[in-house]
Amino acid sequence: MRVFVTGATGFVGSAIVQELIGAGHRVLGLVRSDAGAASLAAAGGEVHRGSLEDSDSLVRGAASADAVIHTAFIHDFANYASSAETDRLAIATLGGALAGSGRPLIITSGTLLAQRKGPLAVEDDAPNPHSPRKSEEAVPELVSRGVRASVVRLPPSVHGDGDHGFVPALIAIAREKGASAYVGEGLNRWPAVHRLDAARLYRLVLEGGVAGASYHAVADEGVPFREIAGVIGRRLNVPVVSRTPEEAAGHFGWIAPFVTMDGPASSAQTQERLGWHSTGSGFIADIDGPAYF
Repeated sequence: MRVFVTGATGFVGSAIVQELIGAGHRVLGLVRSDAGAASLAAAGGEVHRGSLEDSDSLVRGAASADAVIHTAFIHDFANYASSAETDRLAIATLGGALAGSGRPLIITSGTLLAQRKGPLAVEDDAPNPHSPRKSEEAVPELVSRGVRASVVRLPPSVHGDGDHGFVPALIAIAREKGASAYVGEGLNRWPAVHRLDAARLYRLVLEGGVAGASYHAVADEGVPFREIAGVIGRRLNVPVVSRTPEEAAGHFGWIAPFVTMDGPASSAQTQERLGWHSTGSGFIADIDGPAYF
């Protein structure tokens, strides 16, 4: 298949590009910069200039492909509502370009955005209606319009070489503050997955996913945050300390709301439906490696 990938040079998107090309697919990647174009071309992908705000570029990319994988998101947490609205509009544009075609559109969301009803978030849990990010809410309508739309939910930590997400931010904060912290007892849990395992799941959903379904890219179901802080403290040789909920914002800054989230999640249904299993390093073992320090 010829697959249009948004976010094709991002941390997850670039791994998806490699996975798709390795499996014999062709990739048309959305890029904004010359550096991104060079990186994508070097990986074997075809360059498509544009951005999430450029609806014409999204329509052209989707219309010329057999499928679309949407991973791009503007990670500006100071303007999260605006980023979420840009994402919603981009999904609507991509879906409109695919309407009536039966072609796949894989939308990216997060396990923390699921409305968890049991001990673990599962694939059948509905998206949280109170979240500003509405990535998943378009899926039923898109399916009704003849798009094979589905969702891949990523955990808060997608780890591996080149990670520039939450864990590197926590390491930077620990260096600055001279202490690696958790909140309260630090028993709140983060699920996680290696980026190469996540990329393989996107390919499996592309090749065999069901319209309207959600899939979880989860390897570690829930690592206590205290363990994450412990690795960071040991590697930096700084104390590992507890902060009160009132102290969290002052210590962690913009990342404080995520530090306190308890969001364990399962991928049991995904594994059963698609035969996906994680093969990469576990979360704690990976962030304890030289790539992070």
